Amino acid sequence: MRRDIFQAIADPTRRAIIALIAVHSMTPNAIAENFNTSRQSISKHLRILSECELIHQEQQGREIYYSLKIEKMKEIDEWLEQYRNIWENRFDQLDDVLSKLKKN
Repeated sequence: MRRDIFQAIADPTRRAIIALIAVHSMTPNAIAENFNTSRQSISKHLRILSECELIHQEQQGREIYYSLKIEKMKEIDEWLEQYRNIWENRFDQLDDVLSKLKKN
């Protein structure tokens, strides 16, 4: 099943995992140590992040290390850009109104 990136970031635990592995690659056990949940629960979150193509896994010996595909985060940024532009326009309009009021 193909999931989209917004399903990945919808969950606070997955957002926290993203923040952890954005800094450096980690094993599932190292990731799980940061949460008060089961290893199986973390594995489920990692599977969803993998399905969304947000993380990369690399086998090093007997361990699997997960890292963030930072370029994939660009998809979120591009989607947010449209809303960022709307809000910037609204703030500019508010600035204009406040400037006019201040002059009066």
